[in-house]
Amino acid sequence: MTQLGTATTHFADRLAESVERKRSQLVLGLDPVVDLLPVELQGEAVGAEGAAAAAARFCRGLVDAAAHAVIAIKPQLAFFEALGSHGIRALEDVCDYARMAGLLVIADAKRGDIGSTARAYAAAFIEPRGLRPALADSVTINPYLGRESVEPFVSACKRHGGGLFVLTKTSNAGSADVQDLRLYDGRPLWHQVAALAHEWGEELVGERGLSSLGLVVGATYPRAIGEARRLCPQQVLLLPGIGAQGATPADVARAFTSGPASALVSVSRALDYAYRRLGGDWRVAAGAEAARLRDEIWAVSGW
Repeated sequence: MTQLGTATTHFADRLAESVERKRSQLVLGLDPVVDLLPVELQGEAVGAEGAAAAAARFCRGLVDAAAHAVIAIKPQLAFFEALGSHGIRALEDVCDYARMAGLLVIADAKRGDIGSTARAYAAAFIEPRGLRPALADSVTINPYLGRESVEPFVSACKRHGGGLFVLTKTSNAGSADVQDLRLYDGRPLWHQVAALAHEWGEELVGERGLSSLGLVVGATYPRAIGEARRLCPQQVLLLPGIGAQGATPADVARAFTSGPASALVSVSRALDYAYRRLGGDWRVAAGAEAARLRDEIWAVSGW
């Protein structure tokens, strides 16, 4: 394992280097649900502290199993926050462990607020913690409160080399309730979000031509992926939805026309709990599934 380091270089450049080196665009989503943990960990999950420790051990095991095939982890903060203060410590442990394994960390926090609150969120996730590096290399954010809710994150990224992923066209079926609403000119609302993200991200374009401010677009909407790519050629697309939500690697092919690192595919439950479908040791199952998805996604990306 490598040593922990501070993220001093441009996030999108670090991402591109990792994608090209490992020939992978796969992100390991971490959704630790205590009731779904392997039997060997269930016995440890007694009380709040025990549950958090078991979740952390599970996530570290997944990192060990899949690190050869993925470039990043994406811990979903809700599953750690549900475990209280012990869960937050488990999150920090898992993020540090992933960094030691040479992986990027995308905090799936979906934060969004204005003024001093947004600055505090940026500090919590993508600014160094004293002598320690930032909790994450990048964070997902909700742009619903507009420019002033995003600018503190952009400023933090410029200072510290972090990254952002703006919720744009999310993978869930209910996203249409708001994101597909038509504007006066006939465009869906999410197109305007993409246009704003493109504008905000121009300040964060690195040497590889990619912006450190990317978009979250659901793999469950292949047409939207193509539209997002056209609207935002410099943005990295973070694509959840393969596996449990029904999308397949073939659905994301249009995301990669700006280069092999211009999109990342996040898979959570289908990797975390692969053993429940494939049988055998949970780490072996996760590692095998990660390798299969890595190869399939690289093939459809055309690079």
